[in-house]
Formats: sequence, C-alpha cells, structure tokens
Amino acid sequence: MKPPSTSPISSLWLRELNDLICGSLGGFLFGIPLLYTMEVWWVGSFTKPWIRLGAIALTYAAVFLFNRTAGFRHHKKSPMSWLDTAMESIEAMAIGFTCAAYILILLREINQTTPLTEILGKLVFEGLPFSLGVALARSFLRGDRDSSIAEQKTGTLPTSSQTSANFNDTLTDISATLIGATTVAFSLAPTDEIPMLAAATSPIWLIAIIISSLLISYGIVFIAGFINQNKRFQHRGWFENPLSETLLCYLVSLVASAIMLWFFQNSTFSDPWNEWLRYVLLLGLPATIGGAAGRLAV
Repeated sequence: MKPPSTSPISSLWLRELNDLICGSLGGFLFGIPLLYTMEVWWVGSFTKPWIRLGAIALTYAAVFLFNRTAGFRHHKKSPMSWLDTAMESIEAMAIGFTCAAYILILLREINQTTPLTEILGKLVFEGLPFSLGVALARSFLRGDRDSSIAEQKTGTLPTSSQTSANFNDTLTDISATLIGATTVAFSLAPTDEIPMLAAATSPIWLIAIIISSLLISYGIVFIAGFINQNKRFQHRGWFENPLSETLLCYLVSLVASAIMLWFFQNSTFSDPWNEWLRYVLLLGLPATIGGAAGRLAV
C-alpha cells in the first residue's frame, strides 16, 4: 500500500516543528543545571533593570555568533544573511526563555504569588543558558540525517533485520544512562535546592515533573535528530522499543538519584518515604536529561 504523500506546505511545517523541538531540547540539555541553583534565582530577583538588559544584550551577541556559523535550523545556504541571522537569534532567545519559564513554573519557582519584577529577573538569568543551548543545538548535537539515511541505503548502517536483541545492548543503555545522569546530577544532589524545591511541590506538580521528564528524555533521544538518533533506532536491547527504553532509563535515573542523595546524606534511611519520593523525583529531572544525553553518546 502506497503511503500518503505529504504536501510541500505540510513538509515545511513539519520541518519547522522539528527545528523548534531540536532547539528546545538543546536548551534543556544546557540550561537545566542552573535551574537548580538558588544563587541564580536570587541574582535574578535583586538585579537592576539595566544589568538585566546588559545580560540580554551580551547573550544575544553570543547567540548571534553561534547562529552565524550554524544555528538551530537546517539551512541550504550557509552562512545565512545578516538579517536572517538576527531574526533567528531572536527566535532562539524566545525559545530559551519559554523553556526556562516552563521549568521554573514546574519547579514552583514562579507561581501566582511571585512578584512581576522577580519573575522577569528569574526569566532573564535562567533563560540565558537555555538560549545558548538552543543556538548550539545543531552545531554540537544534531547529526546529519541525510547522511545517516544514505548510510542505511548503502548498507553501512545496520538495519533492524541485521541486529538482534542482546544483553550487551541493554547493558550499554543502562551504563550510558548512569554515566550521563551522574555527570549532570552529581553536583546537584548535595545542595539545599532539592529540599527547598521539595517543600514547595505538591503531588500534582510531582506528576507533572514525571511526565515532563519522560517527554524530554524521549524527545532528546528519538525526536530531536541529535547525533546517533538513527543508530538509536537500530539499537536492539531487551527493551528495544523507544517507549520501553525511555521508561527503563527513567527508572535507572531515579535509582541513580536516590543513591546520590543518600551518598551526600541529603536523604537518610530514617527519612519518611514521601520525602524520599519528592527528593528523588526532583533530582530525577536533570538526571533523566543527563541520562538521555549519555545514551546519545553510545
């Protein structure tokens, strides 16, 4: 049966959506550690407006330079024109600030009682690393899908029929997840930010954190088109399905988070189980993102 054809306009919108997802996930990879740093929350709360404007201007200049060489979109002509680069830099910063606002709301650092000036300050200083991550997404993280497809056509990339489920692939997934989760979350586990965030989080927001962790992890590995994505689809472990792999690696990241919290005595065996659960789920968000990045490397 012949698959339905996609109109040029639909293809254009799909490409645009994919570029935006790629940029957003690049922002999460680079910006998530600073979201767990209370000093950054405070800096954003008391800095003067002209300092915030200066920080935005400096970040825009850096994003402009990154976009001049690569950007988060795929362009046929490189380098882009100065005007296109300027417009895309504004888009990159808008994506970065939107992603930062989403996580700040998720962590309850921005809520209905937060003053407007404090919201703006937090968004400025937390959104800056996200904006840099958006601009760097394609140049550092995104693979060349066309070349991967060509490899598959020429047989240099193994197809699903050429691979088989085996223990080694599953072990590789778990090891890469542990390494990535530890790299990102190890420095966050002993900090006071985890108890502070846990005190402000209710069960409904914990469920939102679980869903967001799974969606971001799935998007980084299987949607964004970062390096080795096509090879990931060819990977055959015991949990070879993308959904089951995402769930397994999320559980591995949570276990790693629990061990790190215990290692630094931020949680002990005498603490109640619901406190453990809140701490682990909160630290599990950056750990899961790190674990997804780790799996891209294998």
